[in-house]
Amino acid sequence: MHIVEVKNLKIGEGLPKICVSIIGKTKEEIISAAKELVQTKADIAEWRVDWYEEANQIEKVLEIAQELQKTLKAIPLLFTFRTVKEGGEKSILGKAYEALNLAVIQSGFVDLVDTEVFMDEKIAKSIIHTAHKANVKVVGSNHDFEKTPDEKEILHRLCYMQELGVDLPKIAVMPKTKKDVLTLLSATIEMNEKYAKRPIITMSMSKDGVISRISGEIFGSAVTFGAAKAASAPGQIGVEQLSEILNKIHEDCVK
Repeated sequence: MHIVEVKNLKIGEGLPKICVSIIGKTKEEIISAAKELVQTKADIAEWRVDWYEEANQIEKVLEIAQELQKTLKAIPLLFTFRTVKEGGEKSILGKAYEALNLAVIQSGFVDLVDTEVFMDEKIAKSIIHTAHKANVKVVGSNHDFEKTPDEKEILHRLCYMQELGVDLPKIAVMPKTKKDVLTLLSATIEMNEKYAKRPIITMSMSKDGVISRISGEIFGSAVTFGAAKAASAPGQIGVEQLSEILNKIHEDCVK
């Protein structure tokens, strides 16, 4: 399988990489959170710009992205505007979403960008094309906070993202039962063994889905999301504890 390299990080090789979200309403809160993140065992920093109170001001967003790049140094920066429809803090029109992402990609201040692939195929393709020209990796994402689709549908969504050309297909689903978690894990194995040409990211949310956040090396999810302080999604584990668990699983179950 193709490994995605970002700075000195190889995604899809070894332990799942830990991504920690930076959330804050003001520039001061965002930079402070980034400084705290650097002291943790995070592998990737995700700036959830939808939390920022002036996210519609592209110039201000770029200023913060530049400062984040300086603060994070060797830690790759993932830029994410998560829409309300997929569990985020703000609504945004498609054209504004596209313009914001393209400006950030072309700034050279970020290493990865998240695009919600089911928002609009043309917008997703525009973001993917521009990102690859700028040597920025793309996380194609889909979040279902209502349910866990059946295995066939999960595979369909991941394969669609791959066909669009994203570097890291990602799906997060909400379990209603513990069997829903098994559905997500089964789809993850199936995708990796039969269809994946690149690393994938999968997770089942909420307390029932925690097992999916720690077992990626066994089932085939290359990135997991942890929390520094505030969690950005239900079911996230603290980054230090998450790192310990991943290493323990690696030592006891994988080596």
